Amino acid sequence: MQHHAGMSTRRWLVALLLPALLGASSGAAAETPRLAGTVVGISDGDTVDVRLQSGMIRVRLHGVDAPEHDQAYGKAARRELSLLIYRKQVELEPVEQDRYDRLVARIWLGSTDVNAELVRRGAAWVYRRYATEAAWCAYEKSARDRGLGLWALPREQQVAPWEWRRRDKRRGGFTDYSRQRVAECVASLGR
Repeated sequence: MQHHAGMSTRRWLVALLLPALLGASSGAAAETPRLAGTVVGISDGDTVDVRLQSGMIRVRLHGVDAPEHDQAYGKAARRELSLLIYRKQVELEPVEQDRYDRLVARIWLGSTDVNAELVRRGAAWVYRRYATEAAWCAYEKSARDRGLGLWALPREQQVAPWEWRRRDKRRGGFTDYSRQRVAECVASLGR
């Protein structure tokens, strides 16, 4: 399978580039480095394949979590991301490498922060455990208040993806975020 052959290339690329890029941004006046590439695949609503000049890399969008394929709004979230960036030139702002050897990054389409835009459109949640951008909580609340994207679903289907993935291990119901205030969301970031 072609996908698996590219996996070792991705590991090598991430292992080589990420430390160098993150190290380059350690100076206070240094601008955050970005990698230019073309989006050539959309795995789901928060994971894409990007062709860089140096090769292919799988990218997990930082700070957002889109519904899973088998979850309500999962296919629509993938479609929303595809409409936004598929086959387009983007810039990647690396954050880290995850346990699946994906580059975790913010994606920029010109001046548009794609990660934030997905939250604005109601196509993704602010991933409270990893997000650091307090403004994204306001975007999520606005999308929720206007019933955009996943927020148009019946309340019982508005399940945070991180809870959905652990549904077999959870006892009791899912967390109801439908009335969460921006300040509560901000307070939960990074926890």
